[in-house]
Amino acid sequence: MKTVLLKIAATSLIVAMSSVAQARPVSYTGGWTLIEVANRAATAGLAHYSLTHNVSVGLRHEWQRKDDVKLTAIQPTLLVKRWFGREYQGNLYFTGGLGTAKDESPNNRGSDTASFVGVMADWETRTLFVSYEARFLEQGALGNHSMHAARFGWAPYAGDTGELHTWLMLEVDRRGHFEDKTSVTPLLRFFKGPALLELGYNLTDPSPLVNFTYRF
Repeated sequence: MKTVLLKIAATSLIVAMSSVAQARPVSYTGGWTLIEVANRAATAGLAHYSLTHNVSVGLRHEWQRKDDVKLTAIQPTLLVKRWFGREYQGNLYFTGGLGTAKDESPNNRGSDTASFVGVMADWETRTLFVSYEARFLEQGALGNHSMHAARFGWAPYAGDTGELHTWLMLEVDRRGHFEDKTSVTPLLRFFKGPALLELGYNLTDPSPLVNFTYRF
């Protein structure tokens, strides 16, 4: 019985450490996280601080390249629920933001108040991963955007804590304001310790995906 309990505890710890290494939207209390995202829609940076184990607040700056609009907003994130199983972990987050959007294009439509709400959910074992994310953005005269994205991932090997972890992933996203509303992006995810790097290429709307996260 004692051996079984030790195995369960060890498995849960490995899953938990893997999740921390992936630098989720809420880190440990007092932790800082830097996140860079570049995909077919935008290039964005987010620096956030975890006030508690389930609440973080950060500053987001985002360049929407298609419309040449720049968004700056305060972004809080709430970890609503975390599930632990013998060999899996699941998470549900709510997020939002309030700030200003400014048109940097020759059209010069000025600036307007911007706000967004979003939801993120994921489930993973040491070798399987699925996630869903949605965001609804309102920018007044500068346009409203909606985004849905789902990911499916597989790890060819189960790395131990502190080792390099590698994932093969496929992302499917839908953006209503794009000509190609639905697109597909295969990508590679690497993470080790506090750093995570994702590299991919959108096959439908040809463009690279480069994401980087660092937790400290």
